[in-house]
Amino acid sequence: MSVAHGGQMLVLEEHGQESEHGLNWWGMMFFLASEALVFANFIAVYLYLEIQNLPKTGGWRLDGVLIPLIFTAVLISSSGTVHLAGMAIRKGNMRAYSAWLALTVVLGAIFLGGQVMEYMTLIEEHFTLSSSIFGSSFFTLTGFHGAHVTIGVIFLLVALIRSLRGDFTKNNHFTATAAELYWHFVDVVWIFVFTLIYLVPFFLPEPLKP
Repeated sequence: MSVAHGGQMLVLEEHGQESEHGLNWWGMMFFLASEALVFANFIAVYLYLEIQNLPKTGGWRLDGVLIPLIFTAVLISSSGTVHLAGMAIRKGNMRAYSAWLALTVVLGAIFLGGQVMEYMTLIEEHFTLSSSIFGSSFFTLTGFHGAHVTIGVIFLLVALIRSLRGDFTKNNHFTATAAELYWHFVDVVWIFVFTLIYLVPFFLPEPLKP
């Protein structure tokens, strides 16, 4: 009788964990959706400025694209490493999870370093937040994304520390899942931002250069 009662309690406990995990997952989805709307507003402002400028000067673009392209490749590759980390923890392989997650943190830090280098170069060329409406739009949009990458790196570091501390198990690791989802979100947003700011303007005639 006691065994059956204990089994029933175990089933109820597992069901409660699954329900909590589902609620947390949906909460994370709603949070990411709200963040996506904020980015959409910034992108809309940039597009408005670009379209308004087209009849006069043919648009605006940055000269240096190769270096940002390299660091973009670094960030995109970090989506692969964080996915591998997620696969590892879902299989219960904590050592592989920690290794892949640590590599993701390094790649994220490299991307941030590249963004700082780009900012320093642009500032030396007198292209700043206050130099023009495009300077303001560029630094606001990319800086806002950079802030999200920074938060993502911190999020991943917290997950890494907790994994090394033994807080996660194969069936209990929502923090790790949330960190992975957030990082994928940051990477996908950057693909849109990079395409819009760095690539699309090259198809516009006679760009206004900073």
